Amino acid sequence: MIEGVKITKLNKIVDHRGSVLPMLRSDSIVFESFGEIYFSTIFNKSIKAWHLHKKNILNYACISGEVKLVLFDDRSDSKSSGKYSEHILTPKNFFLITIPPLIWNGFIGLDKSESIVANCASLPHDEREMVRRKHDDKYFKYDWQV
Repeated sequence: MIEGVKITKLNKIVDHRGSVLPMLRSDSIVFESFGEIYFSTIFNKSIKAWHLHKKNILNYACISGEVKLVLFDDRSDSKSSGKYSEHILTPKNFFLITIPPLIWNGFIGLDKSESIVANCASLPHDEREMVRRKHDDKYFKYDWQV
């Protein structure tokens, strides 16, 4: 596990009409602040990677389909420096993953149709506080197996 990353098991409320998928509450131990919530869609075998935030805390949950989220820690002062971690996000195994600043992340769509990942970020989007690299950047020693 990457140092500082937290996984919170989430409960689904299901009845004959459908489901409610609670994601994050202001009284949760992982809640820091509210910046914005958005939904990112991704198609099968498409890759959205790599990026990190300098200040923003990310809270991801997959509400439809299935994605593989990959994290990479290149913080020199971290116990998990140089490590990758993979997490399969899907509403079938519903959880929230909280990613602190300075962790590289990206994901690939695994579902045969479009998947949807929700993010409740601690700050509003600001492109200036992000760093982006292409999914096949040689800096990363990761094979997306596409």
